[in-house]
Amino acid sequence: MASIDPTTLATNLATAYTQSTRNLLAAQTKIAQATSSALSKLQSALKSFDSALDSLSGKKGVAALGASFADSAYGSAEARSTAVPGSYPIFVERLASNHQVAFENLPPQDISAWPSGPLNMTVNLANGTNFVVNLANADSDGDKILSQVELARAINQASGNGGNISAQVLTVGGQSQLMLNSGVGGAGGKISLDVSGIPAGNLRTALGSTPKELVAGQDAVVWLGAQNTGTRIQQGSNQLTAIPGVTVTLKKAQANGDSPLNLTVSKDDSATSANVKTFIDAYNALKKTLDDLTAPGKDGAASAAFASDAGVRSLRNRLNSVLRQEFGGSSLRELGITADRNGQLSLDSKKLNATLAKKPTALDTVFGSSLKANASGLMGAMAGVMDLWTNSTTGQIQQRQTSVQATQKALTARQTRLDAQYDQAYARYLKQFTALQQVQSRMSETSSLFNAMGT
Repeated sequence: MASIDPTTLATNLATAYTQSTRNLLAAQTKIAQATSSALSKLQSALKSFDSALDSLSGKKGVAALGASFADSAYGSAEARSTAVPGSYPIFVERLASNHQVAFENLPPQDISAWPSGPLNMTVNLANGTNFVVNLANADSDGDKILSQVELARAINQASGNGGNISAQVLTVGGQSQLMLNSGVGGAGGKISLDVSGIPAGNLRTALGSTPKELVAGQDAVVWLGAQNTGTRIQQGSNQLTAIPGVTVTLKKAQANGDSPLNLTVSKDDSATSANVKTFIDAYNALKKTLDDLTAPGKDGAASAAFASDAGVRSLRNRLNSVLRQEFGGSSLRELGITADRNGQLSLDSKKLNATLAKKPTALDTVFGSSLKANASGLMGAMAGVMDLWTNSTTGQIQQRQTSVQATQKALTARQTRLDAQYDQAYARYLKQFTALQQVQSRMSETSSLFNAMGT
């Protein structure tokens, strides 16, 4: 009679008892893990594409124009797609500057005798802007002495300041000085103080006197054309926007009598093609990811995680449908952007340039913007489709991830219960077969005894 092995028998029977459920849980866990991984890949691909659209939308336009001064020392320029190529003469007579003044060696003010209540100093700008600085609470260390540093802090932290004035204390040549810098450019930012609201004393006298002017607040003066004969523009900023579609940053004034500098605006075909290629590469990468995630099994290979997922297939089809739409009477095909039999996009730069020669605004009209504030065109339509999936609260990816996580949590709980069932079955079988082994052992001993008596 063969000897019983309780451990082996208990293991085999407990395994057989739980194996079908274990196999089912393993299959379901594998599917959940594959779905979670696929969702992460899809989310990453959609975010990358969305970032590419936002990057293009943040440019001056997909159709690129170049703008430059004949001498870059005097200024620089950026052109948007609405600019008209050409040459524009500009004479820079004067640059704008922000007013800057200094009060030298302001005396520390003993405020122990100051009355309670608001003690206001008003800071005025020439453009009519003003704000009040309440000095009643400016003594931050409580020593009853109002220092220059405390005065500067009170100005900077005044509720109505809003960046109109910045104050700081500097030491120059052994002398400390309170420096006030206007945040408003040009003549409109000229600073003055009204100190009638603070008690009489050395501080009021010093602040009420005329400060040392470090930089005059003056407007820029620019001529579109030659000095004194062109169109004169006076403004508080060194950024000139008088030429439609062009932003000019002035850097240096010219000498009287100098010839105007030419600002040249021209098409930048290579930059335009590069912008379009950015979109094409981003779309092709997203398309490949969607194709991979929905690929059916072939030649014995397993199907992709979303092979039978109608939602993901619909996403791919909707994005593809947007590509075939017209925007403003023009289409991607007209701009030289076509898809091969696999849906991958490519660019015919010659056709693009030929179309833009006839319709300069066609490219930006078709592409539009993905930014929510002014969504339009192809990129706006695609951003809308993707938002149904990428929205952090209502998007399909978030909802599906929540569902998968709940499924994985439930599967983990079921696995824990199954392990407990296995342990219980193993213990029960082990106890039973151990008892049977003991009976078998006693029977063997009795048989041996009978055999011995028979001899």
